[in-house]
Amino acid sequence: MTRIVEECWSNVETGDATLVTDVDCTIDADESRLKQVCENLVRNAIEHGGDDVTVTVGEFEEGVYIEDDGVGIPEDEYDDIFTAGYSTSDEGTGFGLSIVEQIVEAHDWEIRVTDGSKGGARFEIISSEFVTA
Repeated sequence: MTRIVEECWSNVETGDATLVTDVDCTIDADESRLKQVCENLVRNAIEHGGDDVTVTVGEFEEGVYIEDDGVGIPEDEYDDIFTAGYSTSDEGTGFGLSIVEQIVEAHDWEIRVTDGSKGGARFEIISSEFVTA
């Protein structure tokens, strides 16, 4: 998973953002689709968290997460952010998180959004099929 995240990081304009990886699991998935998930979540974190945001990818008991230390997402928007066309950015299309949700569901996983450990947004991808190395 770390290799995929690092490849995705290099495909996104990251400015002065920082990537922290603390993940050692294996994910049985379509690699190109998993990259789409990672790239969209990283791009979203940088777009909304600022150029100097820190993005952390890690594991937790139920799966993996990607979180940032940016401004976060108001809880009353949690249900809206996965809706196609929904965006709070003038430059955004509103399709990135909708695509993420579609890919996650196609793999029979679950995705949820919550507050990050440092105040930003945290996206958790949940599956019992992830294998910790």
